[in-house]
Amino acid sequence: MLWVDEKHAKQHYKLDEEWAKKVYEKTLSAYQKEGKKLEFKSHMDLGLEIQKRNIDFITEGPVIALVLEGNHAIEIVRKMVGHTEPRQALPGTIRGDFASLESYADSDEKKQAVRNLIHASDSTSNATHEIALWFTPKEIHNFKTIHDFIS
Repeated sequence: MLWVDEKHAKQHYKLDEEWAKKVYEKTLSAYQKEGKKLEFKSHMDLGLEIQKRNIDFITEGPVIALVLEGNHAIEIVRKMVGHTEPRQALPGTIRGDFASLESYADSDEKKQAVRNLIHASDSTSNATHEIALWFTPKEIHNFKTIHDFIS
């Protein structure tokens, strides 16, 4: 358990142009479907706002950081975690059962991050970056599991 400072949070929530473009297009499409006007003029403006909201959220209280390892760990953990937007997370998932019942629309209205309770890396490359950011090599412990003994 640790408190995250703004510098560390900015390294975790790096602003990536490709990601910002994807989020901007999804957000713009959702707003257009609802007949709303998106207040951000560019993908980077929206990306900066999301980064700021996420940094504010992750620095407002203590964080429990951990690494899970195993066959298909990223895929399986993301299934257990549930959808990023709590209202879309299925019952039985961490976000579906325990996250506050917020939506993207609620977070936009409140100008804060979606309080979805938990983060899970979405790719091997992101997991590698995030593990190196949050842990020293001495803090990562290797051990054999049953999968190591099955041929």
